[in-house]
Amino acid sequence: LSDKLGLCCLFKNNLPVFTMNYPRIQIPFEITLWVLLASFAKIGFHVYHKITIWVPESCLLISIGLIVGAIMHSVHEEPPAVLTSNVFFLYMLPLIVLESGYFMPTRPFFENIGTVFWFAVVGTLWNSIGIGISLFAICQIPAFGVQDINLQENLLFSAIISAVDPVAVLNVFEDVSVNEQLYIVVFGECLFNDAVTVVLYNMFSFVAEMPVVEPVDVFIGVARFFIVGLGGMAFGILFGFVAAFTTRFTSKVREIEPLFVFMYSYLAYLVAELFAISSIMAIITCALTMKYYVEENVSQRSCTTIRHVIKMLASISETLIFFFLGVVTITTDHEWNWGYILFTLLFAFVWRGLGILVLTQIINPFRTIPFNMKDQFGLAYGGLRGAVSFALAFTLPDTIGRKQLFVTATIAVILFTVFLQGISIRPLIEFINVRRTNRNLETINVEIHCRLMEHTMAGIEDLCGQWSRFYWKDKFMKFNNRILRKILIRDSRAESSIVALYKKLELQNAMEILDTASGDIKLLMIKKFLAADLRNIHDILSKNMYKIRERTVAYRGKHALPNDSQTREILIRRHATIRRSLRPRSCQSSNVPRTHKYFSLPAGKSLESRFDAARWHYTGKLRLSLKSLNTTLPFI
Repeated sequence: LSDKLGLCCLFKNNLPVFTMNYPRIQIPFEITLWVLLASFAKIGFHVYHKITIWVPESCLLISIGLIVGAIMHSVHEEPPAVLTSNVFFLYMLPLIVLESGYFMPTRPFFENIGTVFWFAVVGTLWNSIGIGISLFAICQIPAFGVQDINLQENLLFSAIISAVDPVAVLNVFEDVSVNEQLYIVVFGECLFNDAVTVVLYNMFSFVAEMPVVEPVDVFIGVARFFIVGLGGMAFGILFGFVAAFTTRFTSKVREIEPLFVFMYSYLAYLVAELFAISSIMAIITCALTMKYYVEENVSQRSCTTIRHVIKMLASISETLIFFFLGVVTITTDHEWNWGYILFTLLFAFVWRGLGILVLTQIINPFRTIPFNMKDQFGLAYGGLRGAVSFALAFTLPDTIGRKQLFVTATIAVILFTVFLQGISIRPLIEFINVRRTNRNLETINVEIHCRLMEHTMAGIEDLCGQWSRFYWKDKFMKFNNRILRKILIRDSRAESSIVALYKKLELQNAMEILDTASGDIKLLMIKKFLAADLRNIHDILSKNMYKIRERTVAYRGKHALPNDSQTREILIRRHATIRRSLRPRSCQSSNVPRTHKYFSLPAGKSLESRFDAARWHYTGKLRLSLKSLNTTLPFI
């Protein structure tokens, strides 16, 4: 017996062959499984494309979360506490806002910037104050049993549910091709509404803990509201300029260029949090500034990396929040009050509609293209609540007495708006026939006419003494080309938007042809030219071709990546003639049409001689055209 006991003790003291320590890796392991499960659901969701037309992606993520929550509840498993206040505000929210700010369509945004801020700031204040006061009036009715909720807590809760997140609506607007004004106002309101909501959330959280609110505190809160917003914008612009100046010297270290974009934008967010100003405004303005200046300094591969990583990180953050919303809906004990929750749904819908109706009547006289009743319906019905509202409610401090009721009411509002309004928005928009536009129509003709009208309007405003957006845009472009570009951009030569659009269209057409080209054609191209000819081609193209970079990124949905064919750098000028030149006998026949002989080399001719001849030919035609124009103008 003693020998057996000694042998057992020997085995216990030895190194174990196999062990399990699940608590150590529980949180990252479960988060990884959640992301994988949501990713598999997205794959299956988009395989059958007809579902994506009618059902928003957020509905899918919440549904998967509800299923997982039901499974965890059946086995009596509690969800890990991964969504805390610090996790959301310091890690998740910056990624979501950075993605929205970086992919903001800049030109339509600045053309409608007044309307965007009108709805984002005044509209959010309207909803927060209106819903808060209405709910406080309901709390005075003893039948509902919520007399203990004071005005400050109702205002805090109304600020939470005023955060709109119309991801599904933007996808529908993109597919239906609604007019550009409606699209950018909804998108801009969604973005800056989050900034206003977080400022109100922090302010009302502080006020809710005050026993008595003095009139002086109200004036201090209003002043702080504007100081916080303007301070965040100043910090964002400053860090955007620093990022652009830094990337001016990264031509020898291209591999770390994307790092500066993420670090400076995140640093702007953290510094804004340090000084208790609007961190969302800081990261939005930093993203807008970096997209305009930094992309001209970094390589095209870095631009592609930046865009893909931003999209991926934002998608992961929103996926986790929606997924966690579904899990919490099932696994958490809720405080249910029919009266308070139903009136919350009613007031959220009514005050949103009234706010759009009243604010539109005020802003319409100042707009070139006013919003009609159909556009106003799209603005009002597109006020979905989403990830930001849930995260703000779930991270409420425990000092709030009815926190569980606020979380339950917030989840009810989100589920109602995402499922009901998100699914029904497409048929309603198509039924009322909202004004539409072709946002994919990008031609040199359109760009020339836009530039012509902008310069004409700037001149008219200057003559009339009216300083509107055309005047200020013209002044900013002059200041930008003379000073800012010389400091922040490596190649400070200003490039016309017409030339930039021409390069973009040439790249798109060329990539379409190269993508459809077979391997035989590419092999034929290699065989047709000698090594010396290929070197000559390379030298000519490297001197005369363009290094293409897309200047602005069109918004293609919340998590739709930009078209890869628009972000590659290639060396090609006339793609159609290249394909024709690759046909059999194109290098052998002497009677080939001129359009087919771009790269066919007759005997005794080199590529440089053909290129010089073509250049002198078109230069001569240009001189004759200018001469004839000069002789014609006096008679006109």
